[in-house]
Amino acid sequence: MKLPENFYARITVAGSTYSFKDEFRNDRFSADLKATDDRIMLTVSCEEPMTFEDISVEGDISIDSGDKLFLNGYQSWTDSYEHEPHEKMRGLHGIPETLIEKYSFNSYGDYNFTEYQNKAGEFHGFTYGYMRNGDRYILIGSVNERNGYTIVRFSANRQKITLSLECEGAVYQGRFNALDCVYYFGGENEVFDKWFRAMNIDPPRAGEICGYTSWYRHYQDITHDKLINDLEAISSADYADVFQIDDGYQTAVGDWLSIDENKFPEGIKKISDAAHEKGLRSGLWLAPFVCEYDSEIYREHRGWLLLDDNGRPIKAGCNWSGAYALDFYNPEVREYLKKVFTTVLTDWDFDLVKLDFLYAVSLIPQGGRSRAQVMFEAMEFLRELVGSKLILACGVPLAPAFGTVDYCRIGCDVGLDWNDNIIMQKTHRERVSTKNSVLNTIFRRQLNKRAFINDPDVYLLREEDISMSGCQKQALCMINHLFGGVFFTSDNVSTYSQKNKKTLHSAQLLRLADLKSVDIMNGEVDIDIELNEVPKGITLTADGKLKKRY
Repeated sequence: MKLPENFYARITVAGSTYSFKDEFRNDRFSADLKATDDRIMLTVSCEEPMTFEDISVEGDISIDSGDKLFLNGYQSWTDSYEHEPHEKMRGLHGIPETLIEKYSFNSYGDYNFTEYQNKAGEFHGFTYGYMRNGDRYILIGSVNERNGYTIVRFSANRQKITLSLECEGAVYQGRFNALDCVYYFGGENEVFDKWFRAMNIDPPRAGEICGYTSWYRHYQDITHDKLINDLEAISSADYADVFQIDDGYQTAVGDWLSIDENKFPEGIKKISDAAHEKGLRSGLWLAPFVCEYDSEIYREHRGWLLLDDNGRPIKAGCNWSGAYALDFYNPEVREYLKKVFTTVLTDWDFDLVKLDFLYAVSLIPQGGRSRAQVMFEAMEFLRELVGSKLILACGVPLAPAFGTVDYCRIGCDVGLDWNDNIIMQKTHRERVSTKNSVLNTIFRRQLNKRAFINDPDVYLLREEDISMSGCQKQALCMINHLFGGVFFTSDNVSTYSQKNKKTLHSAQLLRLADLKSVDIMNGEVDIDIELNEVPKGITLTADGKLKKRY
């Protein structure tokens, strides 16, 4: 393996493209490219406000057939795992435009602003990526995403690496770092430790948490009595410290202070108080930057909605009665969110907020800001509102969450089966899939306890209302405990059989394991660990079984 070399820069502005090796000057802007043994920086200066169509750096890189390639997906739910160089990264190609528009598949990821080449050997991701051969890594990581996301591309066909600034809609003035990336060669922990030191991100202060979330059993069909019943079960089992209420307590998504009185006649604070009485911290789900079509916000506050260039509300997905993004820069929206968080955290006394669908705030660039600039400002606003209490982020581009949130989902939602049906498998990269969730848990493992505490989503061991096989449930539970730091379930654990309890106990022991290596080949993942000084090897098969190798 060889580090990338022979870099040159390319800048496109007003339809003209300029390429250079070291520096460039004209009467509108200047740029300097500096490449050292482990860092590449492209700095741009412009006295007047300017927009750019492309700012990129490209270099040579040697990609061999035995290498494995990882590119970090756009947001929490985007599938992110190692590829072999002959594989293809699929976008929305092949899906009829009518279905894309109807179900808003293009809202969940990067499809509206990133080119998917739909060719074998062409891969892209955001913020970081790596090449691996055996236990040797070449990590490429962006040090500064504040001016725009860094898009990393590997081309096995051209033997090239490209670093691009996602700068659509951004207006720049003065001197700014367009690209600032490090590239390190070495072992897994060595290169990731170096990268986080280069970013000056301290390890998270929060510790691992165990507990319950209501979503994957009741979904929106929650009531006071159902939650109290599950609270009694999880607290009696003595392996939980958080009880989190998910979607379904409010009358509509967006109307967070309007509690459904039929479900919760005494209000939602009663559940928070009950959790505290059991010695648990309480958590509440919110999607602060979206509202649904059937909400009071959508009906009564249309001025709060994020609009496209034609003045139409921007859809954030097909969830609920239709999800719509809010305009974060509208002062009334900010005041509303301040009131919501004060009520939730102070009046209702919740200890943790799970903040979901966060990508929606930056679906488009706004006010001369790039998508990344919007996302960073939004995340800092949320951190300010939550203060010292806990944030579990979900559905969020990861770089703006680094060092800002306590916990972060690093995969899509698990399903009640292994990989959904064949039709859904051909939709977007952010779809519900237990298989994809497990792969993300494995291949974003390096972020755990460096960027935040990784939330791999829930494990499910119950027998009723679930289509996963026993082997698949075991694999989900084991992988979550081996690679994650948030250990939640939606099961009523009082129904667990002795076999279920034994599986969970075995999984909990894996939290003490020392990871030695991970490799993927033809869809199967080999995992080598050491537990109590005993080497163990297991293989995760493509259909969700764990096989012992030794």
